[in-house]
Amino acid sequence: MELSFESHCRKVDLLKVLFASRLFKVELKVKERESSSSSAAASGDHLRLQLSEGEQLYSVNQIVKYLWQKSGHTCDESLDHLTEFEAVAHANDTLNEELTAFLVKATSENMSKVENIGYLKVILSSFLYAHANALSAANEKRVEGWLKGITSSDAFKSALQEAEMRLGIGKLSDAPVVKDAKQAKAQKGKEPAASAEPESSLEEKAKELDKDDLDRLCANWAQATVPQHEAPTHPILPKSGRRNTLITSALPYVNNVVHLGNIVGSLLSADVFARFCRLRGDNVLAICGTDEYGTATETRAIQEKVSPRALCDKYFAIHERIYKYFRIEFDYFGRTTTEWQTKISQDIFWRLHERGHILEESVEQLYCLSCKMSLADRFVEGTCPMCGYEDARGDQCDKCGKLINAPELIKPRCKTCSAAPEIQSSRHLFVDLPKLEPQLVAWHGTVDQEWTANARQITHSWIRDGLKPRCITRDLTWGTPVPLEGFKEKVFYVWYDAPIGYISITANYTDEWEKWWKRSEHDVKLYMFMGKDNVPFHSVIFPSCLLGTGEEYTLVNVLGATEYLNYEDLKFSKSRGTGVFGDQAAETGIEADIWRFYLMYVRPESQDTVFSWDDFQTKNNSELLNNLGNFVHRALSFCAATFDGCVQPVDELTETDRQLIGLVDKEMREFQECLSKTRLRDGVRSLLTISRLGNQYIQLCQPWTLKDQRARAGAINAIAVNVAALIAVLLAPYMPTVSERLQQQLNVKLTAIPERFVALVKPGHKLGEPKPLFSRMEGDRVAELKTKYAGKDAVSGASAGGAKEDAKKAGAKDAKKQGAKDATKGTAKDAAAEGKQKEKPAGKEEASGEKKK
Repeated sequence: MELSFESHCRKVDLLKVLFASRLFKVELKVKERESSSSSAAASGDHLRLQLSEGEQLYSVNQIVKYLWQKSGHTCDESLDHLTEFEAVAHANDTLNEELTAFLVKATSENMSKVENIGYLKVILSSFLYAHANALSAANEKRVEGWLKGITSSDAFKSALQEAEMRLGIGKLSDAPVVKDAKQAKAQKGKEPAASAEPESSLEEKAKELDKDDLDRLCANWAQATVPQHEAPTHPILPKSGRRNTLITSALPYVNNVVHLGNIVGSLLSADVFARFCRLRGDNVLAICGTDEYGTATETRAIQEKVSPRALCDKYFAIHERIYKYFRIEFDYFGRTTTEWQTKISQDIFWRLHERGHILEESVEQLYCLSCKMSLADRFVEGTCPMCGYEDARGDQCDKCGKLINAPELIKPRCKTCSAAPEIQSSRHLFVDLPKLEPQLVAWHGTVDQEWTANARQITHSWIRDGLKPRCITRDLTWGTPVPLEGFKEKVFYVWYDAPIGYISITANYTDEWEKWWKRSEHDVKLYMFMGKDNVPFHSVIFPSCLLGTGEEYTLVNVLGATEYLNYEDLKFSKSRGTGVFGDQAAETGIEADIWRFYLMYVRPESQDTVFSWDDFQTKNNSELLNNLGNFVHRALSFCAATFDGCVQPVDELTETDRQLIGLVDKEMREFQECLSKTRLRDGVRSLLTISRLGNQYIQLCQPWTLKDQRARAGAINAIAVNVAALIAVLLAPYMPTVSERLQQQLNVKLTAIPERFVALVKPGHKLGEPKPLFSRMEGDRVAELKTKYAGKDAVSGASAGGAKEDAKKAGAKDAKKQGAKDATKGTAKDAAAEGKQKEKPAGKEEASGEKKK
């Protein structure tokens, strides 16, 4: 394996990987590579691990995690928690409470018995070594001693020596160390007065450009035209000679109100990608809908004392309102409770059955004598047999994340009446995945190169461990009925039924659905967007069922999976009021496009990320207002004030003009490359880099000073206006409303991304009225919203702090006890609601990140 790094790589990151290599005894070939483009630099991809399988890893913690696995260790949920704690601490340059508590606990035990101790050493020791005086804030001598023992080891000293040899001697951290959390938060909330200019000049940056290519580009810059795309007519069907692109978003579970993590994980990602594909001229069909069958719907319907159908109708309307606000606009947004869902699900089942891919087996399950019904997974709770958690569900423990068969629960109880159920035997149907495995593996080898790294890794781990038969039926009433004699009282389980919703929703859109979902004379490329927890159902189970039919179904070509988006230092939780949910975003008064921009800016593409109100404010005020908005308004308002809004001719390009055109063209092509490969977050960086280049160009040329050189001032402004026009196009996938406003100010309608950067607005064109695109996000309002959506944890924490302060002043022991009591973060049941769902297709409102199908 080869580890490559750039000269401006953070030394602490290189140290972390080098230390992991030595400690885990995994050999790496290390080399320095040339610095990447500014957009790549902005995304932080300064380290790259090239794997022997042809894959690449960019995230430092993901690289360490891979090396840990490579050395023969397994990775469980505790590694994700460690990584998350360290990432938050690094972002704040301080030890947070969770990380401090973990360190104290770990160093109080026999370290040889601490789970994942090697991974712990690498992840935390490098951070603590770089931020040594953060330990003084924690005031934990035991932790300091543990750290000293690690950093004096030969492996650490050798790694540090190599890091210093390659990157120079000096501070490991790239930011001043903050000694306490209060100071960190104070600094974190501050914003720069203006967006910082790029460090190097246009001239320096332009040295990377190919001179001959730049000559050709500039020779045709003013005259070139860009054909525009016509709006599609419905129904949209595949066409010969076109790039036919079918896009799906994981189906949100109907009775969950989606939160920001759900939105960015699949729905918004699919929408952004679909808008980009239309701009590049694809023939696009984007479909989605609500997943409405299953145990969770029955459970919620019982709780709300309505029928499952009435419940689905209620929440479907909520979903539609949320997506309308966010301008998440699918060509068709449907539902799974339809006749087409029944017809197609049963047809696929019969074909699997006829070809010998269905098994019948007896399964022990729980039966409630009081309710007189079999208890499906989510109708039963009990004590986890693995970790002892008392509120584990019948399918999974939310505390340890392990999968459970309901009869394995200790002291099981009916979720409806709390009575103790009895075990009964029931016949169920299974899809024979081991028999289908050879077909699946052969197909994987032809497509998964374009999948995200986490999608490949998750799928490979399933196949590596050997596939097992999967039960596809349940003893429920709300679901697609099983047509096989002897099983007609059962319904299909979500493992099997839900992904077929993509096909049935398309069938509800057009009777010619098979042109999209079955091989025909038209090539179709299928893109699927989802959170990483839904990968196995789209990469293993769903394609296995389609392959097993023997028919030529369209299978996923590009599977784009995200990691998790967390909320501040907490998990999203509807019941506890923690985090912003889709139905609350509009209440904030923040424009939907601002949400869209920031969610894409922090999209968790390679590792978990965090929604932070302070960072949200900073990105709005610095990147949107001071950078992009400032550039566009400077260009358009100067044209209005100096040339009466009329775009001037560019008779001759100066060297500075050529440099800007070449650099903008380079970033535009980088933008297209990023989005073509579903690296949507990196596309944002390229877009912002273009506006920075525009600001730098205007500042360098200063057209307002050229009172005696009106033609030259006009040419400078015309070039700047054309950069603004390009930005209007590139904004469309991310911020469609802002893009439309900017196009109105430019008085143009742009529906295509040019292959190269050329003049989109010609001389003599009359602009509209320039107006500011963005407004400042004020600190007081941000603080108010931060408090509003902090949830019960923050309230109880504040109460605890107040009680402790009163106790200190009064010396009242009872008050201290009350403070400690108030500081407890939620009940056991609340904690269960916040566990990350693993290997489950259905969403749940309490979990962080993407939880949908």
